[in-house]
Amino acid sequence: MTGLSYKQHAIEERWDAIVVGSGIGGLAAAALLSKHGGKKVLVLERHYAVGGYTHSFHRPGYEWDVGLHYIGQDAHVRRAFDHLTEGALEWQPMPEVYDRVIIGDRAYDLVAGAERFRARMKSYFPGEGAAVDRYIAAVRSCMKWMNLYSAEKAVPRPVAALAGGLMRAPFLRWAGRTTADVLRGITSDRELSGVLTAQWADYGLPPERSSFGVHAMVVSHYFEGGAYPVGGASRIAETIAPVIERNGGKIVSSAEVAEILLENGRAAGVRMADGRALRAPLVVSDAGARNTFEHLVRAEGAGFQAVRSEIASAKPSMAHLSLYVGVKQAAEQLGLAGTNLWVCPNYDHDGNVERFDKDPAAPFPVLFISFPSAKDPQFARRHPGRATIEVVTPVPYDWFSKWADSGWKRRSAEYNSFKEELARRLQSELERHVPAVAGKIDYAELSTPLTTRHFMNYEQGEAYGLAATPERFRMRCLTPVTPARGLYLTGQDVASLGVTGAFMGGVIAASAILGRNLMAAIGAGTGEPRPGKAPTV
Repeated sequence: MTGLSYKQHAIEERWDAIVVGSGIGGLAAAALLSKHGGKKVLVLERHYAVGGYTHSFHRPGYEWDVGLHYIGQDAHVRRAFDHLTEGALEWQPMPEVYDRVIIGDRAYDLVAGAERFRARMKSYFPGEGAAVDRYIAAVRSCMKWMNLYSAEKAVPRPVAALAGGLMRAPFLRWAGRTTADVLRGITSDRELSGVLTAQWADYGLPPERSSFGVHAMVVSHYFEGGAYPVGGASRIAETIAPVIERNGGKIVSSAEVAEILLENGRAAGVRMADGRALRAPLVVSDAGARNTFEHLVRAEGAGFQAVRSEIASAKPSMAHLSLYVGVKQAAEQLGLAGTNLWVCPNYDHDGNVERFDKDPAAPFPVLFISFPSAKDPQFARRHPGRATIEVVTPVPYDWFSKWADSGWKRRSAEYNSFKEELARRLQSELERHVPAVAGKIDYAELSTPLTTRHFMNYEQGEAYGLAATPERFRMRCLTPVTPARGLYLTGQDVASLGVTGAFMGGVIAASAILGRNLMAAIGAGTGEPRPGKAPTV
């Protein structure tokens, strides 16, 4: 979806609300403000394509999704999407084995259904049955309190000041510890721990660095398996757009915001890169907390200085490489069923990351291999006789920082040579683990952290905003409410990361703005502690 072009359409000056950024957090907040608040909302997207990490891109004969590879079969999330799109967005269930973990020469299937998952893990580790039970109990105990933690972000600040600590504490007992720390209390079997944490790139940090809270969100989210949007990820923005447009709202692309305007301590609108001011008493930023407070808001008051100081202490999430592959043969002919692959060199995820960070020639710490054309039942109709594959791996941004000031598609020969070598290695790994495509690849294109920086406007090419460390979940500035009246945050820095986490950030932001429990209204929660929502790749 491209939206209206800012450069080619006359845009009105005054709106009820302006949303900066069209990622799923921005789209969700805009749609809910329209649907439940009757507001005329303008969504401004600096990129030429709408949807953030939910948009798709095309090359002749092919298309790929840039960020959404699957979501969990979570009933609460599905009801929320149904509410937001009014049932227009369809989901295709993935195979029962939605993820396959390959570590060294062994494979482990992650199967849909919590009890089937339990039984399968016990079959792989027959001497660790009690540990598997303790692990699932820990995940469920953590997620029991996720909604209460999220609700605290949306309640009025005086209420949060009085009761916020009690609302946050149960979840933070888990989220305030690393994944590795919690796993060490569950099992001493390093192989079991390695399998249970093999999806770590779903949240961007290996076990010794990640919060167990975000690990539990991902695991819980996929307990019932995975699903994929029929028609591809771009259908998400396409099906949300009519809800925004119903009250006169618009989604506008190629529309770069230079500054969020504040007057007398409250939001007044935005100033565009071309100097034009667009006015609204309500501004919602989906540009990320760091971009919002360090670049878009120029106020110097004590409240903003405190927020900037806290955000400066947070590390960015991982950067990544993504190899987009096209094959002139249908997924069915190649025997691709849609099961994602997680390929790790061994069970020591943190050690693998450390070795790779120090030496680009070391084995990739993890490979996530996804088959979008096999997941989407409509892909063959759009691109008959073709298949697409994506290979993703985390990579240090520092490797690419020296080329950051060069333009997209105008980088040096040294950069291109480095990129080509990485692409060659990723393609070789793909052909090794998916031999059906060996010698049949028709097209391959690599995106690097600089690609992400250019299109997503993340300074260090980060995939998930602020890193999901225990410290990140304790940060008090990561709420939709900001020091300026009428200025709110949405997206993955508000609640949790990934597409579904960013989506829930939009729900929390709209709840705070409208003073309503929209989690209950959209069927994503009841206000009582219950399993929470998780991010996706």
